Amino acid sequence: MNGLNFEKPIIELEKKIQELKGFISDKKIDLSSEVKRLEEKLERLKKDTYGNLTAWQRVQIARHPQRPYTQDYINMLMSDFIELHGDRSFSDDQAIIGGFAKIDHRKIIVIGHQKGRDTKENLRRNFGCAHPEGYRKALRIMQLAEKFNLPIVIFIDTPGAYPGIGAEERGQAQAIALNLREMTSIGVPIIAIIIGEGGSGGALGIGIADKVCVLENAYYSVISPEGCAAILWKNGSKAPEAAAVLKLTAPDLLKMGIIDEVIPEPLGGAHTDSERMGQTLKETIRKNLQELNALKKEELLKLRYKKFRGMGAIG
Repeated sequence: MNGLNFEKPIIELEKKIQELKGFISDKKIDLSSEVKRLEEKLERLKKDTYGNLTAWQRVQIARHPQRPYTQDYINMLMSDFIELHGDRSFSDDQAIIGGFAKIDHRKIIVIGHQKGRDTKENLRRNFGCAHPEGYRKALRIMQLAEKFNLPIVIFIDTPGAYPGIGAEERGQAQAIALNLREMTSIGVPIIAIIIGEGGSGGALGIGIADKVCVLENAYYSVISPEGCAAILWKNGSKAPEAAAVLKLTAPDLLKMGIIDEVIPEPLGGAHTDSERMGQTLKETIRKNLQELNALKKEELLKLRYKKFRGMGAIG
């Protein structure tokens, strides 16, 4: 098992338990009491470690390469997914995927950032950093959702929008700004769930929603901890301190009223039990859809606008 730095004591103890079990199997010696003692110690260590995570440690978990991505959740939670491609202007940006799907036999639109599992796929997906055509594709699909009166489920997982010269020349800022404006007036329920990284405008570009939920170990921030550290201290190694002051974790975001719900993860992160995480997500989506479907269009739009206009207000 490849773990994060702070997980090394857990990994070492798990390895020790496995070695002891192998020794017992080979030598036919009864050491079950010792195995039980170590397993109980392991459980306590996990609870202590994952129950007291720092902001930086949560950022590391949010970036874990084995963490489920949008396509994984689509496969787990939904059926009959039909992917739609292209922005009808320039190209198809594979850093954002979206299309028609069903959840509990109910038709929906699903959209989300998509990272790759290996170098080749990451290059194709641009590491989940969308170009302007990705945001335009997302808006085109959301407008289809409104046309066919289908609720929208959005999965957010990006370090940020791609800042390359070509992206800027093709109107990156304009594409994101247009999405912010248009998403305030799309007349169907929208649920946005940050499943990993929620990086700045790249996340917000598909993040205007009636319900904004964040997985327990995901983060949502105006800048990455490394970027913040480079600006404030001229030193990227100060990222752990930057993560703390940015207040980017799910509990902090909930306290500040930026999000509506924190979705619990399995102990150790979503990647440790993706099926259980998927079931929890499905229940969250089901619950929120039921609540939002009870609202009339006018009330839905009024509450959505009020929600985002109220963020950052003083007094």
